[in-house]
Parts: sequence; C-alpha cells; structure tokens
Amino acid sequence: MSNWLEISAKTVDEALTEALIKLETTSDQIEYEVIEKESSGLLGLFSKPARIRVCKKESVEDKVRNFLSNLFEKMEIEVEVVLDYKEEEGVIEIELKGNEMGLLIGKRGQTLDSIQFLTSLVANNNREDYVKIKMDTENYRERRRQTIENLAKNIANKVKKTRKPAYLEPMNPYERRIIHAVLQNDKYVETYSEGEEPFRKVVVNISKEYADMPPRRNNNYRRRNNYNGNGGNYRRKPYNKNYRRDNKEKFESNKESE
Repeated sequence: MSNWLEISAKTVDEALTEALIKLETTSDQIEYEVIEKESSGLLGLFSKPARIRVCKKESVEDKVRNFLSNLFEKMEIEVEVVLDYKEEEGVIEIELKGNEMGLLIGKRGQTLDSIQFLTSLVANNNREDYVKIKMDTENYRERRRQTIENLAKNIANKVKKTRKPAYLEPMNPYERRIIHAVLQNDKYVETYSEGEEPFRKVVVNISKEYADMPPRRNNNYRRRNNYNGNGGNYRRKPYNKNYRRDNKEKFESNKESE
C-alpha cells in the first residue's frame, strides 16, 4: 500500500479536495479514512477541523504481484510470476514458473486453486469492477481438463453397461462444468451435481429415456453361439452319426496313449 497522507481542513470535503490537489489525482483513484470529523463547538467556540488520511489506490497488477511475492517468500519458494492484465476483458492471467511447481499445484490442483482464490480476494478488495484471476503453471489446467474429459467418457460407458449411477469425487465448479459439457450431448446419460461446497460432486446416471429401454445384447456372444434370433434359441450343429467311424484311427490312437 502507498504511504498515507494526513490532511486537516474545516470539513471532510475540503480535506478531500486538498488531498486530490496534493496527490494530483481524481477521487476514484484514492482511498481515505476519516480520523476525526469537524466540530463547530459551543457557540462557534472551540471548533475542531476535520482530519483524514488518504493515499492513492494501488494498481491491481501491483497488488497481485506484491501479494504473490510476499506469499512465495514466506513459503520459501523461488517463483517467477508472469502477469498479463487484460483490462478490457477484466481478466488477469498469471503464469507461475519455477523448479518446485508440483508443490504449488498440490493434490488434484487444490493448492493452485487456493492460491488463485486468495489472489482473487486481494485483487478485488475495495474494487467496484470485478477482476477475474486465471492462474496456471506448467500447463496444468489443460492437462487436468483432458484427464477430466477422459474420465467423464469412461464413467459414461460404465453407467451405460451397469445402468447404475456413478458418483465422482468432489470437484471445484470449473471441473464440474467440464463433466457436464462433455456429456451433455450423450442422450444415454444425464449429469447433475449434489452436495455442498467444497464436497459438491457430479453424478452420472442413465437417462430416463434410455432407462426404459431393454439392455443392449452382446452381438459378439450371439455370433459365437450361432444365435438364430427366435426366442433365445441357439442352432446346434447337425449330429454326424458317422463321425466316430470317420475318426476311428484318431480314437484308437488316443486309447493306446492312455
């Protein structure tokens, strides 16, 4: 935070005006606290001026960079912070680089998510316009997205076979949205979330329409067993009454070996 400047004037408004002149800025670029309001006193005697302290607002980039610098210093980790503030989009993209990024990622990205959340709180403190923080390292977000997409497809296939709901592990809102998005066009399954944060999880279940349909038959099994499609009957090969005579030498050879 920038250094505070204390100013006294007859009123708070006059003190603010004087502060803006001294700091050469506008009212939307300052933060101030009223130390003491003006007092007229009794019959105009013993009046007291207003006292405020004021400073320029710190830019959001500096706030974020200073916070992360102090955080990693306390964690005793050397981290390079690459920051890209896209002001028109209201997004700050942060790339963390270093030799111990696995420690910052944590189990299933929980540590990285926590740092991102804390950074968002710092960035949006005393701000009217919300700034979104996107934090990544070693392309973890993309790798995690691919893992979740594959998981969603595998779980959906399992649900189709078993016709039983599958309960995934608790995930953050971003990861839950990936599951919903991947399976939203699969007419055989449906997805929904249940539970309270931070234990909210996705459930994959058979869709109502598909639940009313009979289970799919195993066509490979049908072919192997010569299924004829008539009420579950199977065609047997015709009995060859001359089979033993035609294979007499084979049977005798087996008997001798015994």
